[in-house]
Amino acid sequence: MQFISYDNPLAPLLIRNHLFSFLPTTTEQIVLLCIGSNRINGDSLGPFVGTLLTGLYPNHLTVIGTLKEPLDATNLGATIHQLTISPSTCVVAIDSVVGMQPYVHSIAIRSGPLKAGSALNKRFPAVGDVSIMGVMLEEKKELHELPYTNLHVVYQMARAIATGISLTVRQRFSYHTTSPVLT
Repeated sequence: MQFISYDNPLAPLLIRNHLFSFLPTTTEQIVLLCIGSNRINGDSLGPFVGTLLTGLYPNHLTVIGTLKEPLDATNLGATIHQLTISPSTCVVAIDSVVGMQPYVHSIAIRSGPLKAGSALNKRFPAVGDVSIMGVMLEEKKELHELPYTNLHVVYQMARAIATGISLTVRQRFSYHTTSPVLT
């Protein structure tokens, strides 16, 4: 697992490098599962990322989960069961997580699925071929602090992740460098 500080000026490029290395060479489509709530600051990372990327690269990028239509505890299970994924599709799951103090406000990226809701003892299926997680809070803190997470940090982290994903799509599918990076 790689950790990247959300405010590192090179964060989008580092995310692109790691994400690109995790994409199978046969990838023709990327599906983003942008998990989280639009009602809790510290759990809104996924929907922010989804909102920033909606409408970009419609031939190669499918976004599920935005601020307008979040992919949250009320619909995550049903949405996952309804997904039909082809072998040439790479699923990237994005979510807020709690973690150890040195990694708070870091972006973690790894190959493999994530388990949404585990900090709240929710039981959802593991999702994603690649996981991108924003560490919002120290795991020893009370989860009631999650709504009061600094929204600036959440938004800057979401912009870094969304830009990194956009750069990955542009590189993988040979988009022209003048294509917009974010909406």
